[in-house]
Amino acid sequence: MGRVIHTASTGKTRAQLRRTIAELLRRLSSKSEVDDETKDMVAAIVFCLREIDEGIQSSAAAWEKRDYWVKADNFRMEWRWVGQEADTLTNIVHDDDWDELPQTMIRLLPRFADIKIAKFTRKPDTWQNAYDELQKEAE
Repeated sequence: MGRVIHTASTGKTRAQLRRTIAELLRRLSSKSEVDDETKDMVAAIVFCLREIDEGIQSSAAAWEKRDYWVKADNFRMEWRWVGQEADTLTNIVHDDDWDELPQTMIRLLPRFADIKIAKFTRKPDTWQNAYDELQKEAE
């Protein structure tokens, strides 16, 4: 029996999610008011950040199994902001506190500045109904 090769590594998934967030931030920056699409986009960012956070934990756990404790701790510290920003955005959505969104976006934009977007590749169905899903969590 041959080796099993996993092509969907956490690093690759993290890069794809970062690209999605970067595109959503770019689209959000051109919006002048909070509409239904804006709410869906913010909720989609929350889900992407959560998935990145889960990947960070699994990567760090894999390094800890190999006794790379310092590397795992440094990696967690480097990406600690992901969970915090996901919580902040979740609170904005649940509390309907959309005045806080611009400040949060200003904090997020530098985190994704390394991603160059020449053309949008994510389709609107990427974020459609994300707001409703996030609201269901609050119930």
